[in-house]
Amino acid sequence: MDIALIGYGGHSKVIFDIITMQKNKVVGIFDDKHSSLKMKGDVFLAPIDYVHDVLKINPHIKLVISIGNNKIRKQMFERLALPIEYYTTCIHPSACISPSAMIGKGTVIMPQTVINADAVIGHHTIINTGAVIEHDNEIGDYVHISPRSTLTGSVKVEEGVHLGSASVVIPKVTLGKWSVIGAGSTVIHSIPERVMAVGLPAQTKKILKWSDDLG
Repeated sequence: MDIALIGYGGHSKVIFDIITMQKNKVVGIFDDKHSSLKMKGDVFLAPIDYVHDVLKINPHIKLVISIGNNKIRKQMFERLALPIEYYTTCIHPSACISPSAMIGKGTVIMPQTVINADAVIGHHTIINTGAVIEHDNEIGDYVHISPRSTLTGSVKVEEGVHLGSASVVIPKVTLGKWSVIGAGSTVIHSIPERVMAVGLPAQTKKILKWSDDLG
């Protein structure tokens, strides 16, 4: 499969490696640091607004928004206004994924992750290195589950949530839209939308606005 990345920073480097390990090929990188379409070896480099022009030339290219910030990832998807079918899912070969799990388009599954039975993961979400997604989890779009985090059974994670590294969420808890859970926190009760919660157990520390860096 030929894949092009949208955005090129630290997060995209990991995705580049995953694509290679999947035996697929990165054929292009769209990023506004480039002022025009050019070739670097067999990879094209182009501004983001060239996406539609390139897809007209080669409609078989699949896309991944390789931006770590949840908010910007959503804004990029809306800016491009392409059907979800134009995007592909990237899964590291070391990930352990149940056959009954469902994973959305544009989502990236990092090394050593575990995704268990009947888990549902939305579009353009990041399940980062070593995270554990237990059975019957529902994870929305534009979420980031950071490294070594554990979501126990039947957790619901709504759109845009950022769960910090090494966090733990107990069963049947809901994390509201665009909430942020601090690294190392333990969540034992549901968290409202658009708040920052930290600690053992996690407590609300700040009400977040859309202008905040919700990614």
